[in-house]
Amino acid sequence: MKVLAIETATIAGSIAIVDDSKGLIGEVRVDVKVVHAERLMPSIEWLLKSSQVLIGEIDAFAVSIGPGSFTGLRIGLSTAKGFSFAAKKPLVPVQTLDAFARTLPFCSLMVCPMLDARKNEVYAALYRWENDHFLKIMPETAISPEELMKRINEPVVLMGEGTKKYRDLIAEALGDNACYAPPSRMTPSAATVGELAIELINDGIETDAAALAPFYIRKSEAEMQWNKKSR
Repeated sequence: MKVLAIETATIAGSIAIVDDSKGLIGEVRVDVKVVHAERLMPSIEWLLKSSQVLIGEIDAFAVSIGPGSFTGLRIGLSTAKGFSFAAKKPLVPVQTLDAFARTLPFCSLMVCPMLDARKNEVYAALYRWENDHFLKIMPETAISPEELMKRINEPVVLMGEGTKKYRDLIAEALGDNACYAPPSRMTPSAATVGELAIELINDGIETDAAALAPFYIRKSEAEMQWNKKSR
């Protein structure tokens, strides 16, 4: 089974082709300030051509649905839906922080992915590796970094753009309990999105692609302004 996975929750977007028997066929991950609308399709085209995989050979599509950048998530999901509808193949949603944490398998410490949510908040969750999977011990939430630090009282591996932005605050709050993922694990990966998607497919989990929406956690600025005007 070949899965084409799309990850656009942060500026460091990526795409990957994962095969359940061969493993990772290829991945493109670029952390540059170029909008996903401009680079996503060319990256997919390049990866398919370089991997010598035809779009008709893809058995399913996977997409990171959030939390993360509202615009990035919409672009990723709309692209994945387009491929799914055109190819008449399944579309599998994968929660961004679940896939992000998975880039550190078998980690003996608690893992905390942190994405910058702006407005002095981060999107974060807490995980612990047990047996062959991550156990989510704090669900995804939009939270101030100060409040997040209060919920951590043991050694933890921190990862993500939020970790970089609030590093001084983290160091002061956690001291020696703060460990940091290496640079190659500081951004989400489409490869792990694809791996999780294969597991979901094998578990028989199905999704209505037409009804699928991004997992924002909180309302967008436009929605909040609209609600204010409506009241």
